Amino acid sequence: MASRADNIASNLSFANFSKATELKSRIWFTIGVLIVFRFLSFVPLPGVNPQALASLAELTSGGVVDLLNAFTGGSLERMSLIALGVMPYITASIVVQLASSLHPTLAALKKEGQTGRQKLNQYTRYGTVFLCAIQGWFLAAGLESFGAQSGIAAVVDPGYMFRIGAVISLVGGTMFLLWLGEQITARGIGNGVSLIIMAGIVAQFPTFVTNLFEGGRTGSIAPGIIIGFVVMVIVLILLICFMERAQRRLLIQYPKRANAKGMMQADRSHLPLKLNTAGVIPPIFASSLLLLPLTITQFAGNSLDTSSGAGGFLQQVLQYLQHGQPLYMTLYAAGIIFFCFFYTAVVFNPEETAENLKKNGGFIPGIRPGNRTADYLDYVLTRITVVGAIYLTFVCVLPEYVIAQTGIPLFLGGTSLLIVVNVTVDTISQVQSHLLAHQYGDLIKKAKLKGRKR
Repeated sequence: MASRADNIASNLSFANFSKATELKSRIWFTIGVLIVFRFLSFVPLPGVNPQALASLAELTSGGVVDLLNAFTGGSLERMSLIALGVMPYITASIVVQLASSLHPTLAALKKEGQTGRQKLNQYTRYGTVFLCAIQGWFLAAGLESFGAQSGIAAVVDPGYMFRIGAVISLVGGTMFLLWLGEQITARGIGNGVSLIIMAGIVAQFPTFVTNLFEGGRTGSIAPGIIIGFVVMVIVLILLICFMERAQRRLLIQYPKRANAKGMMQADRSHLPLKLNTAGVIPPIFASSLLLLPLTITQFAGNSLDTSSGAGGFLQQVLQYLQHGQPLYMTLYAAGIIFFCFFYTAVVFNPEETAENLKKNGGFIPGIRPGNRTADYLDYVLTRITVVGAIYLTFVCVLPEYVIAQTGIPLFLGGTSLLIVVNVTVDTISQVQSHLLAHQYGDLIKKAKLKGRKR
């Protein structure tokens, strides 16, 4: 027989949204913070000529700049105060997670609970400031040199003072974005950093859709290609929604315990293993590694001597690494598969999970606790990771193939779709949780009123 909580969850509706005042205030706060984020993306760095940046951005298209520009909502293309976005924080958090799995001291901090997590978060912020300073310095220096070689005065007064000012501005902009993300997490709805990344990607949707249908109107893009693209996006979104919520649930059984009636009863629960444990990290890492040589060559400008043997070989290799080339797509797929297994091994430790189950008296039916349980968890996780890696590869490589065949300047890649869909599903789940809590509150109030009447 279904419980009262199950009935409320099954009958959950957004019709009671107007009564949830706290939820509405959280949503309005989140929208206000995202508006501030969009305003900041149009504030240029001091000493930068915004009019020259548009022509300079066309020369750097196709590299890792495009990938980062999609995640920052065009801030990198406009060289705004938040040009680096929150990507340094993402990189620093990944490095700290890797280090906490490999270094004994950091691994001990990870097991200390809330105090250890605060210490690791502090290290992550230190790493964010360091990465922002390094990336900001090279970004300012590359903007000066590349603009001078291309004959574009992108910097009004180049020199060390401009570089120092740019570094301070970029570090401050990124840390302010992190603060905004923390405010969304605490006082708004959803994960703040993820919502900021999603807002940057979604902000470019209208421009892309306008260009796509404008190409169909002028005849540069065939109507069949547009229809096929729309169908592809819908199918990919449905596939991502299904696969991201897919999980393998392992039955966990606990020893018999006395219940409220004095009868002995065995407790059961499930250990959910996500099909895609690595999330969106594999495509981000794989695409960044592949596009990095192309971007460095673009910023090198005319300094690459193609007449020499090494320069000619490097130029030929870079041609094969262009978007849509078979070598690029093959290496991209291989990188996604590798990072799927690598990052899954980092975020999920079968030995630690098996030890925790053993301490709590839980066991998998038919599997002995301890090392046998750890081996079984590793076996199951490896098998489902194979399916998750194939799914990620398909979602990320298919848009690249469409770009190669149709020539559409498609910024809406598989990584962008993964981020948008994942963050949207997570945010909707949190909204439903707030509505469920609100209905529980109403139920408790009604129960108290009935008790007083009696």
